[in-house]
Amino acid sequence: MAVSGRRDKAQQSLRSRIAIALVIGVLAGCLIAFYFPHGLILSYPSVRNHRIGISNIQVNSSSCESSEHIKTLKSEFVSLSENNSKLKKQIRDLKHKLQLVEQGKDHAEKQFLVLGEQHKAGPFGTVKALRTNPTVLPNKSVNPRLAQILEEVAVEKELVVALANSNVKDTLEVWFSSIKRVGISNYLVIALDDHIVEFCKSNDVPVYKRDPDKGIDAVGKTGGNHAVSGLKFQILREFLQLGYSVLLSDVDIVYLQNPFNHLYRDSDVESMTDGHNNMTAYGYNDVFDEPEMGWARYAHTMRIWVFNSGFFYIRPTLASIELLDRVADRLARQENSWDQAVFNEELFFPSHPGYDGLHAAKRTMDFYMFMNSKVLFKTVRKDDKLNKLKPVIVHVNYHPNKLERMKAVVEFYVDGKRDALDAFPDGSE
Repeated sequence: MAVSGRRDKAQQSLRSRIAIALVIGVLAGCLIAFYFPHGLILSYPSVRNHRIGISNIQVNSSSCESSEHIKTLKSEFVSLSENNSKLKKQIRDLKHKLQLVEQGKDHAEKQFLVLGEQHKAGPFGTVKALRTNPTVLPNKSVNPRLAQILEEVAVEKELVVALANSNVKDTLEVWFSSIKRVGISNYLVIALDDHIVEFCKSNDVPVYKRDPDKGIDAVGKTGGNHAVSGLKFQILREFLQLGYSVLLSDVDIVYLQNPFNHLYRDSDVESMTDGHNNMTAYGYNDVFDEPEMGWARYAHTMRIWVFNSGFFYIRPTLASIELLDRVADRLARQENSWDQAVFNEELFFPSHPGYDGLHAAKRTMDFYMFMNSKVLFKTVRKDDKLNKLKPVIVHVNYHPNKLERMKAVVEFYVDGKRDALDAFPDGSE
């Protein structure tokens, strides 16, 4: 009984303590609810703003760092692009020099084989005759002033040369603008009057004016296209004597690529053609029919359309200089002769009784790459495949409205205006 009584008292004591604890808990909850209606964990504005400020500082700092990083990357990209462009130019220049070296080596080997000691002919199909004549020994005393200019302007002893007077000022501007756009540095304008000298200088164009010469000056100052064109055969002689190869150019030409990257340099004269397809440009067998001859009514002839004397590459060889002398002499003696006709007759006519033909090597340029305006306006602009190809040059030689067509050529090939050529007729009106 005593044990049972003590157990009951202990249980009552435990219940009392639990009850007291519950009462204290309830009272504490009420007090907290009364004095702290928003809870014990307070959200202080200053603390929150401080945290936000720190976050903004971190974001702004990160943003600034990101912006600076982008600027650095852009700067590095521009620098790398410039270096890449320089490397590409160096590669192009090296390829060009390598091409010249390989061409020169090949030409030298052939010259040695032909001009060296006599030798027996090789097996069938292996014999090759000399195609490239040796160059002349340069003679600076011919024109020291010109020699100095050419040393500064020419690249690898070659350059583009054009003659111009004030009559062709507008087309000349389109001409040298296209040359600059392509990146050709080795070119020279031979000014035939003082106005062109000043015009070229004001446009940072290399220019040369010959010493006074009554005959040349009279034609140069007032002559039209054909008259001025005939002067080049006299003037170019000094360039060849000085040992330079010349890419002679009329000014009614738009340059779209560097022509020096597309030359073979294996002939005395390498010229563009007035032909408009493979047959007319490179030659064909033309059959002449004479019915009254009966069995022998068909006579085979060889035909080729003429070289264009407004764009040709000429090397400093004896054969080339002889060609210039022959043409200049005939133009001086035959008043109404056309320089392009005489140029081709001297190049192509063979020796025959009373006439010694010129022994000059010649090559016809690719007529799609070195394009005349007949090819462009009659064929290329109408062909969806051909009109996507970019020629080296376009020579507006078949049409009289040269300036308008030259500008249209620039719009078509450079600016990408695909309808720029559409307004012009195939021929002239």
